[in-house]
Amino acid sequence: MAQAKSLTKAELKRVIDVTKACSRYPQRDVAMLLLTHWCGMRVGEVATLRVSDIIDTNDTIRTEIQLNAEQTKGKVARVVFVPERMRKELKRYLKCATKPAYSDYLFQTQKAKRFSANTATQHLQRLYERAGIDGATSHSGRRTFITELAAKGIGVRVLAALAGHRSIQTTQRYIDVNDEMMRNAV
Repeated sequence: MAQAKSLTKAELKRVIDVTKACSRYPQRDVAMLLLTHWCGMRVGEVATLRVSDIIDTNDTIRTEIQLNAEQTKGKVARVVFVPERMRKELKRYLKCATKPAYSDYLFQTQKAKRFSANTATQHLQRLYERAGIDGATSHSGRRTFITELAAKGIGVRVLAALAGHRSIQTTQRYIDVNDEMMRNAV
């Protein structure tokens, strides 16, 4: 099976623009997409997030999300670092969302149910398809996240820790090598 496509900045912008223009819930959908692209989260991890995972008791967006073992694929707790631009997106989303309780799931379907990992995967797949991005899947965000950090010179051990991988060999398979990276290397 082919690996998920790693997106360029222009492709990610196109997905976001199309999502904002065509989605019934644009802020929710953009926030879900960007958690995979800007934080490297798996779509299943995104689906398990509760409001309490991203805001503290003062209603401030956290700079770090503590994922417990039940929320991760490998059943190992890890920390997800949330950059400023992602915190702004989450704040925008929470402003337009129906006032969720602190213990509610962060992202809900149109029927006010939580997303399962499978429904969230299918949902992101439809967003990429609607934007005309061939080869993109719900895993494209993680691949893009890891590839972009690798291009900035971040070491593979740090990348593995950020991705929640136990093996650096797994992380290395995520990194797309492109002409720009090779140009910079030379």
